[in-house]
Amino acid sequence: MEIEKINNLTVAVNKLTDGEGHYFYGYYDNPSWSGDDRYHLYTKVKFWDRLQVKTDIAELGMIEVATGQQIPLAETTAWNFQQGTMLQWHPLAPNDEIIFNQQTDDGIKGVVMHVHTREQRILERPVVNVDPTGKYALSVNFSRMYDFRPGYGYEGTPDPFADMPHPENDGIFLIELATGTSELVLSLQEIWDFTNHYFAGEDQKIMINHINFNTDGTRFVCLVRNFPVDGKGWKTAILTADHDGSDLFLLSDYAYASHYHWRDPQHLVIYSSGLEGSTAGVQLYELKDKTDQVTLLDDLFFLKDGHCSYSPDRTLMLYDSYPDEDSYRHLYLYDLVNRKGVTLGSFYSYPNVTGDYRCDLHPRWNRAGTALSFDSTHEGSRHIYTVEVTGVF
Repeated sequence: MEIEKINNLTVAVNKLTDGEGHYFYGYYDNPSWSGDDRYHLYTKVKFWDRLQVKTDIAELGMIEVATGQQIPLAETTAWNFQQGTMLQWHPLAPNDEIIFNQQTDDGIKGVVMHVHTREQRILERPVVNVDPTGKYALSVNFSRMYDFRPGYGYEGTPDPFADMPHPENDGIFLIELATGTSELVLSLQEIWDFTNHYFAGEDQKIMINHINFNTDGTRFVCLVRNFPVDGKGWKTAILTADHDGSDLFLLSDYAYASHYHWRDPQHLVIYSSGLEGSTAGVQLYELKDKTDQVTLLDDLFFLKDGHCSYSPDRTLMLYDSYPDEDSYRHLYLYDLVNRKGVTLGSFYSYPNVTGDYRCDLHPRWNRAGTALSFDSTHEGSRHIYTVEVTGVF
């Protein structure tokens, strides 16, 4: 146990994982804690200082939080350092079933697995996000994502549409979790037709980088990005649609947009340029879907991009930072009711572990909203840590 004391705030930081190898969970917006908060999922690999290749095997498992007992569950070669293998608990069985991705002879597939019996069923496509009601999952082309950002895709399976800027047969797929079947609900061509006015006739290769259902599974948001060309970085459009790909809405045109989290079925917070007419520049905003309503959260506290997530009761916001000049990443908690925030801790980030295999904190809430977990390398290897936050405010 470590004790972090910053700004007169003292919190206990507990190391959840132990032993040889490197442990992490991955992204901040998937459920890593079981429904009863008894177990926490993990991914374990043998290295931390390079990108993954197709033959690198990751062990998937769960840890009993109270005792630290590690229970290996499966292995996969479809993983990366930023989002793991999209490992998460099934919303309809949050103590019994997990979902993850796997390389198969027939391509990359999603897997639903019972953690006690080890029984598995295979989905038609890989999973990128799961409907909170447990009925559907969204899928995108992970090979196209790997070509765009290796830290978010899976190496080894070529993109069949690599030479096509916005193919009609690729895009966003909807998977029915009960049957495993899938269908294309929104093609990259349809997305291009809906958003291409920004580029004034100049063709662009586009892809979906991030996509998430809202809190009741009725709509999803996705970040549409163009591949960098001639040294120019990408632009990001924020697009929303019904779960079946209908009722498209361009929430924000191609500009800057990064991490986000849904507050409720209509509102999401996102670090971005805001909307047309926003005067504060790139900040943390709350946007209302299918409208031009935008609210600046707190530009004196949220100074830079971070991984944002509402607490289960929506009264607090968890946030983090990229490394500062001294190579420290910071972990923050913000009281949305009283509009004040604190630094929970600062953790050293090794400068040589960078790029798409870097270790972001990616803080994640437990189900009760009383604790969080995060990934870190501050002790010289990659591990998962927990912090109790009851009584911080």
